[in-house]
Amino acid sequence: MKAVGEVRVAGERSLLLGIGISSVGIGMYVPFSLVFFHHVTGLSFTLVGLVMTVTGVAGLAFMPLAGTAVDRFGAKSVNLVLYGVRALGFALYPLAGSLPAFAAVALVTALADRSFGVVQQSLIGEVAHGVARDRLQASTRALQNAGMGAGALLVSGVLALWGTGGFTYTAWANSLAFALAGLLVSRVRPVRAAAAGSTGPAPAGYRMVLRDRPFLGLTAANFLTALGYSALSVLFPLYLSTWLSAPDSLTGAAFTVNTVLCAGVGVLIAGRVRRSGARRTRSAALGALLFAAAFVGQIVLGTLRPGQGATLVALLVIVVVYTVGELVHSPSGGALSVSAAPEAVRGRYLATYQLSYSLAGALAPSLFTALLSVDGRLPWAVLTVTALGAALALLRLERHLPAEAVYARPPAAAPRTPAHAAA
Repeated sequence: MKAVGEVRVAGERSLLLGIGISSVGIGMYVPFSLVFFHHVTGLSFTLVGLVMTVTGVAGLAFMPLAGTAVDRFGAKSVNLVLYGVRALGFALYPLAGSLPAFAAVALVTALADRSFGVVQQSLIGEVAHGVARDRLQASTRALQNAGMGAGALLVSGVLALWGTGGFTYTAWANSLAFALAGLLVSRVRPVRAAAAGSTGPAPAGYRMVLRDRPFLGLTAANFLTALGYSALSVLFPLYLSTWLSAPDSLTGAAFTVNTVLCAGVGVLIAGRVRRSGARRTRSAALGALLFAAAFVGQIVLGTLRPGQGATLVALLVIVVVYTVGELVHSPSGGALSVSAAPEAVRGRYLATYQLSYSLAGALAPSLFTALLSVDGRLPWAVLTVTALGAALALLRLERHLPAEAVYARPPAAAPRTPAHAAA
C-alpha cells in the first residue's frame, strides 16, 4: 500500500504494467534458453551455446555506449528503442534457421537485453525523485519476479499442449509482449529536477565517472553484494548435489520460495524500510548483513549435515533470510545508485554501476566451482566476507555521497555533503 505523502509519478501504472508484461516474456525463454533457441532455430546445442556466449560478451561491451545514448537522447527514448529491438528480434528468431542469421539476430537482441537494466534504472531516475524512486525500485523487482514466474508457468503449459513446437509460438508471444510493453512505457512522462547551482562546466563523459571516487566505491561495494545475488542460481544447486547430497528437487523448492516471497511481500518489506526513514546506505548495508547471515547458515548446515528432513527445514529458513536480505537491499541499493548519479550523465554513471552486476555474474561460475572443489563450505565463507565487506563499505561511504542519495526524504537538518566530493 502506498504510504501517506507518497505521490505517484506521471504514467507510473503504465510503466509498471509494461515491466510486468515484458517480464512474462523474459520468463518464457530465460529458464529454457539453450533448449528454447535450439528448437526455435533448429541449430545444435553446441552452436547455440557458442553464439549465446559470444553475443553475451558483446552485450557487456555495448553497455557503456547505452549509457552514453541515455545521456544524449533520454532514457525513455532509448528504452522504447530497446523494446522495439527485442520485439523484432524474437519475431525473427523462428525464421533464423542458419547460423549466420541466428548469430545476427542474437547479437542485436543481446545488445538490447544487456543494456536494458541500465536504461530501465535511468528511466526510474528520469520519472521519479525522492521516496518515489525507492517505491518504484521495489515495485519493479516484485513485478519482475512475478512476471518471470508466470512466464515460466505459461511456457510449461504451452509445451505440455503442443510439445517442443510450442517454442515457436512462445517466441512470437514474447515479441508481442515486448511490443506491448513499449507501447505502455511510451505513456510515461519524464520529469527534470530543478537545476542546481553550477559553478562551471563539469568534466564530461566517463571521465567524470572515473573521477567520482565515492561513486566508484559504491560500485565496488555493489560488486561484493552482487556475488551474493549469484549464489542462489549458480552455487546453491551445486552445493546441494555435491556437498549435501540432497535431492535436486530442493533447488526447485528454494527458487519457488524466493520467487513467491519477492513477488508477494517485496513491496511490503520495502515499504516498511522506506517508512522507517532509514538512510539508503544503512538499509542496503542491512540487506548485505542478512546475506552474510544466510551464508553463515549454509556453513553451519554444511558442517553438521543433519538428516534429510532437518536439512530441508534449515535450507528453507536460510532461503527466507537470504530473500529478505535481497528485498531490503535491492530497492535501497538501486535508488542509492540512481540518486548518486548527476542527472546530466546519469546514463554513463548507471552503465558503470550495472557492470558490477555483470562482472559478478560472469565471475561467479568459475569462482564458485573452484572453491567448491576444495571444500563445500569455502564459497559460503568467501561470500560471507564479501557481504560483510559490502556492508562496511556502504557505511563508510555514507558521509561522502550526496545527501539526496543517502536520504530518500532528507530531514530538515540533513548534512549538505557536497555532491560527489572526493573521498
